[in-house]
Amino acid sequence: MGENSSLRKMLVGAVLLAITSIFAVGVYMFHGWDLLDSVYMVVITIFGVGYGEVRPVNSPGLKIFTGFLVIAGCSAGIYVVGGFVQMIAEGEIHRALGARRMSHGIKQLNNHVIICGFGRVGQILAAELKQLEQAFVCVDSNQERIMKAEEKGFLVVLGNAGDEDTLVQAGIERARVVAAVLPDDAANVFITLTVRELREDIEIIARGESVATQRKLLRSGATHVVLPAAIGASKIANMIACPTADALIADIQQRERLNTGLASLGLALREVKVEGNAVAAKCRIADLELSHAGCTLIAAIRSADGTTRYNPGSEETIVAGDILYIVSHAETIQAVIKQAQVKKKEIYYRGARTSS
Repeated sequence: MGENSSLRKMLVGAVLLAITSIFAVGVYMFHGWDLLDSVYMVVITIFGVGYGEVRPVNSPGLKIFTGFLVIAGCSAGIYVVGGFVQMIAEGEIHRALGARRMSHGIKQLNNHVIICGFGRVGQILAAELKQLEQAFVCVDSNQERIMKAEEKGFLVVLGNAGDEDTLVQAGIERARVVAAVLPDDAANVFITLTVRELREDIEIIARGESVATQRKLLRSGATHVVLPAAIGASKIANMIACPTADALIADIQQRERLNTGLASLGLALREVKVEGNAVAAKCRIADLELSHAGCTLIAAIRSADGTTRYNPGSEETIVAGDILYIVSHAETIQAVIKQAQVKKKEIYYRGARTSS
């Protein structure tokens, strides 16, 4: 609001100054002066340069007007300059008050997290901690990144995270965790050494880019070391190597590959079609799973219409034509398959047919 007020003053002063100047030029030209002399007279009169009058001002009316021009022009100029000075002063005051509030807010923290570095990783970490309602302070030596953090409402400290005074400003003595997440491995090592020197009991989570740096960070006192590049590569590899649920069901080779892994645990994944009038037909999933001491899991069901239901509920009913994807112990899998394929025995009792 203060900034808007100062800008408004500057705008009003500039408009008044322009109107006064244009009107004064018109008055001098009305008294027989040419345009250049009129403009020159207005400029030296308003700004008080004092070069003397361009032409003699003999008319009493013109003298009175020139006096008013001095007052009006200087007042408008002072109004513009005053608004400009006010804008600068208010900005400095606001920054000082903001820094004081920031410092007071940090002093109120306890068991908080200090994020050293507000780059890509630091920004993501800050967003996650905010969502988890975990108090934190962002430390960075880059003015633009600190301003970005301030705009998001985060508590910040401008300075080198490897400097003891900066860490003290961030409340290192009351913090619970320090996260050194700068993209520079050497800087993270230095921050880890500095933090460990200040606090022997604090948890330090450091970012590293190589296995060699990981060893250095651990020797420097880091509690945990995270290697984003290695984690990302591992995730990509898993996405390439590990199938989705749809691919697992549709691709026999993928299923066999999974079975190879399950075999080491004594388990197997089988695809079984429920035949008409089989024991499993019209049976609840819970009944089929529990009939083998809870050692059977129906991972998915593909219906006759082609739709697939993953992790079906225990109360769902199995119907003839369903294809079951069953995970069970190798020794019980055949018994489950038998229930899905063997028809119920038909017994005739006094002319009436029943199933068992």
